[in-house]
Amino acid sequence: MARNHLTSSSAVCCWIPLFALRCEAARRPELGSRPSALVAPDDTRRVWQVSPLARHAGVKPGMTVSQAIGLCHTLLLCEADPVYYDEQFARLLSALGAVSPVVEAPELGRVFVGTDGLEGLYGAPEQIVEAIKCGVRNAECGISVQGRPPRHSSVNSAFRTPHSALGSFRIPHSALRVGWGMGKFVSWVAATRAKPGGAVIVRPGEEGKFLAAQPLAVLPLDPDTHRRLRLLGLRTIGDLAALPEEAVVSQLGRAGRRLWRLAAGETAERVVGREAPEPITAAIAYFSPVAERELLAHALEQLIERALRHPRRAGWRVQVVRARAELEHGASWLAEATLKDPSADRARIAAPLKPRLEQAPPTGAVERLAVEFTGFAPGTTELQLFARDARAAARAGRRRALRTAVHEIKLRLKRPMLYHVIAVQPWSRIPERRYALIDYEP
Repeated sequence: MARNHLTSSSAVCCWIPLFALRCEAARRPELGSRPSALVAPDDTRRVWQVSPLARHAGVKPGMTVSQAIGLCHTLLLCEADPVYYDEQFARLLSALGAVSPVVEAPELGRVFVGTDGLEGLYGAPEQIVEAIKCGVRNAECGISVQGRPPRHSSVNSAFRTPHSALGSFRIPHSALRVGWGMGKFVSWVAATRAKPGGAVIVRPGEEGKFLAAQPLAVLPLDPDTHRRLRLLGLRTIGDLAALPEEAVVSQLGRAGRRLWRLAAGETAERVVGREAPEPITAAIAYFSPVAERELLAHALEQLIERALRHPRRAGWRVQVVRARAELEHGASWLAEATLKDPSADRARIAAPLKPRLEQAPPTGAVERLAVEFTGFAPGTTELQLFARDARAAARAGRRRALRTAVHEIKLRLKRPMLYHVIAVQPWSRIPERRYALIDYEP
């Protein structure tokens, strides 16, 4: 496997706390003046993200909805719209990708940007941070650094919801907190100490002094380890770093060595970007909303098969797959899976998505369903795919010509006129359910 050269030892952490809730507040201003909370997308009986006003009233994430309403009678509950949050996050990633090619997103609302080599373009860390803030402000206005509309890095135009028509990043840039430092951990802690709209810069050599006064909670600790350290009388990172490394290892094992080195500032975890094809999306729109799980599971397999045949997938195995659904009344559903062993086999890719469909199904009937490959690994282990990839590459030129012709037809007639028939539920006794008619996408 080829070595990944998209890495950086110096990092900027861009953090927007309560990202999903802020997305809702950006399109529903009334949430800013009332206690509000988001219902968990995978368990509608529990609260997911809680506004400061609701938290002040005693509402905490993970509570049941009945408990939350009992503590705060004026609580405004919102149904989660994960597809919309993912689209907004994609716009943020696109804006940051215009500043640096090394971008790593560990979770929704938190992004690491590698800054090695950017000194020649922007100057000191202060100027690099300002360039990142400028990119986010431009995304908020719907323009890129070059003055063009931002290119969505993980949202394909084939899957577009009505509220994604606007190309701007809806969350105000004043909510962004930025931290600069050597390694991801130092930059993350710096971002947590920054004020909204502000930045904290930790210069090389100052990591130990900066980290010493920080609480243990900023370390990647599980609750049991945190409790054990508290029982030992440790309250800050400086207390942990003052202990001998081997003493910590004897208590916590291999994880203790990593925690001690992070606390002492002796290790800098590099930002790792991804060099892979653009995301690949296959979608289907239903003329009448569908709620049957068997039908949706079968459609997922068909969409995965279509996405695997895309010429851009040639030479790559799929590592991260998403299933998206637009529901009735403007809601959405999103499931994501990371394959431990990247694959180009339809059954293996669909395997982690089907349990999610059974355990946390869409809360309403599906109007549009899409499968998206967002992460890839080079090479392929299935020998039978070499011939398929070669045929796909040979067809690429013809597909480009056909795509141009389809685009001209749409421009002339103002609407798509070419459709494709796929088998959806061929065993059904009802003829209308056996096949589906979708837009033809060469």
